[in-house]
Amino acid sequence: MASKRTMREWVDDQFDNIVLQHPARIALGAFASVILLFTGLLSLPVATVAGIRPPFIDALFTATSAVAVTGLVTVDTGTYWSPVGLTIIAVAIKVGGLGIMTLASIVGIAVSRRIGLTQRILAAGEARATGLGDLRSLLKIIVIVSTSAEATIALVLFPRFLTLDYGLGKSAGYSVFYAVSAFNNAGFSPDPVGLYPYSGDLWMLLPIGLGVFVGALGFPVYLNLLRDWRHPRRWTLHTKLTLVTVVVLAVISTAFLALFEWTNPNTLGAAGTAETVGNIFFQSINQRSGGFASFDIGQAREHTWLLEAVLMFIGGGSGSTAGGIRVTTLAVLVLAIWAEARGRRDIEAFGKRIGTEVLRQAVSVTLVSLFAVILGTTVFLWQTDLSLDRALYEVVSAFATDGLSTGITGSLEADSKVTLIVMMYVGRVGSLTVVAALALSKRRRVIRYPKERPLIG
Repeated sequence: MASKRTMREWVDDQFDNIVLQHPARIALGAFASVILLFTGLLSLPVATVAGIRPPFIDALFTATSAVAVTGLVTVDTGTYWSPVGLTIIAVAIKVGGLGIMTLASIVGIAVSRRIGLTQRILAAGEARATGLGDLRSLLKIIVIVSTSAEATIALVLFPRFLTLDYGLGKSAGYSVFYAVSAFNNAGFSPDPVGLYPYSGDLWMLLPIGLGVFVGALGFPVYLNLLRDWRHPRRWTLHTKLTLVTVVVLAVISTAFLALFEWTNPNTLGAAGTAETVGNIFFQSINQRSGGFASFDIGQAREHTWLLEAVLMFIGGGSGSTAGGIRVTTLAVLVLAIWAEARGRRDIEAFGKRIGTEVLRQAVSVTLVSLFAVILGTTVFLWQTDLSLDRALYEVVSAFATDGLSTGITGSLEADSKVTLIVMMYVGRVGSLTVVAALALSKRRRVIRYPKERPLIG
């Protein structure tokens, strides 16, 4: 005779049913809860250098920016927050980079050596696993790659900080902070003036830049490369599209940044050739996702702002610590245009056919994201007296969780800070996740209407 189910099993079943019906709402709620948790920690007097409780809006903004791995700040990170505050921010970045649901799954595996259906669904969606069977391997890769990359960056930076007379403890702390911030594409800097003093220092820029680049590729790419690094032909279409698009965008951004800023005396024009080249490559990596800046973005030319706004909107790889619509979304849209221009029936790449459902997802993500940016910019302009170029740059940076700024964030009023907080939150959890969370129900239609083709263009 079957034993009666325990109360815990009944509660687990009920929770699983809720997650299966509304996974997006669960993810949104968990993400908001973690932000509030770190807001509370940053609100402690011990978190500030002055030993006083910070304004709630600044604690909330910083916590959101850290968990959303953005990097926008309303107060100077290096001078306002104490070592305790910096530690809280670093932990928030780590949690946000790994992903809340992914982190929960990792803890569940470590404690019970198993992972439930609920955790599999939530973590697979966040980490972009190709299937629930790949999730355990993917979680292992997430831990191995992130920990190894951050440890390597920290070990490389540590002796450099020692040569700058930062002291043993401060050098270790700054090395770890920069490593976590770089790999997770957060853009936070514990130095009061950021990376500006190191604009010609390859010992600083190279490991941070490489950390940003690796972090923006995405964990599914790492899993594929580690499995079949000797056989490129076996790489998945996702991996190939990600790598090709990232390289193409890097070349384009490097070329245009050099064209726009090489002769600008307020940014790169006053530096030597070697320093200018190093800064261009470093900034071309950070334009899409990293958020670090080796020169004053506020002094850049307006067409550079437009270039960077577009690149930030594109973002990094799916399942990565970067934001934006993701490079594979752009790749699918470009391939669709190419197929239409050539009169092809199917969207094809690397000997594979891309289904129409993928194209619908790419179009939906792009349009919803574009609508969010337009709405956010409109509200932001209404709240401030900023010009359109600066307002658009700031909103795109928040939504794409990039963190680059023209220098206006610290002077914003509370209402405009709230707008950026919302943009960072929506950008991190994903526009389609928000739309799915707000949907009342999802039904499969049995009856289909007759097909008719409207005129396009």
